[in-house]
Amino acid sequence: MGVVILHSVVSVDGFIADDEGDVGPLHEWYFSGDVPILPGPGAGGAEGDEPFDHSGSGGGIRVSRASADYVRSTWESIGAIVMGRNLFDQVNGWEGKPPAGEHVVVVSHRPKPDGWHPEASCHFVDDVTAAIDTARTLAGEGTVAVNAGDVGGQILAAGLVDEVAMDVVPVVFGSGRRYFGGIDGQHLLEDPHVVIQGERVLHLRFKVRR
Repeated sequence: MGVVILHSVVSVDGFIADDEGDVGPLHEWYFSGDVPILPGPGAGGAEGDEPFDHSGSGGGIRVSRASADYVRSTWESIGAIVMGRNLFDQVNGWEGKPPAGEHVVVVSHRPKPDGWHPEASCHFVDDVTAAIDTARTLAGEGTVAVNAGDVGGQILAAGLVDEVAMDVVPVVFGSGRRYFGGIDGQHLLEDPHVVIQGERVLHLRFKVRR
C-alpha cells in the first residue's frame, strides 16, 4: 500500500481558503510559471476527452522550474484523492477528471448526485476510516492524497495520515478555512524531509510521528 498524505496549499497563518471557500492568491503560483504540469482545454487528446480546466482560465497548470520536479513527481505518485463534500460541490468533482490519480473518494452523508459522470471512478462513503480503506484499495501502490480541511483534520486525528505536505504561500488570511479543520489536541510531526523554495511558494513535507 502507498502512503497517505494530507496535502494542500496554505497561507502562512494556516488557512486553505477564506470563509466563503475562495482561495484568493493561494493558487497563483500554479499558473504563473514556465513549466506545464496539466494542459488546458484545446490541448489535444481524443474527441470528447477534453481535459478539465483546472486553471479556470484555459491556460492549464504551469509552475516555476523550481517547483516543477516536485509537483510533477508528487502528482504522478497519486493513485486516489480523498475529499470532503464541500470541495466536491464547489468544483463539481472536477467533472470526473481529477488533477492527479484516477480515483476520487468523497466523505459525505449524501449520495453521489443522480446521473453525475457515471464513467468516473468517484466513490461516496460516510466516514473517514471507510474513505481511507476505499482509497487505499483503489490506489494500490499509489499515494492516497487527502485534501486538507475538516475531513483531512479528522483523518489525521484518527491516526490514518502518514505525511503532511504543505505548499506555503506568503499571504496572511486572518480567518477562513483552516488547513487542519477543527482538530483538537497535539499531533507531533517529524522534522521536514522536503524543503523546496519555489517562486511565491515553499514546499514542505513532514512525516507524522508515531
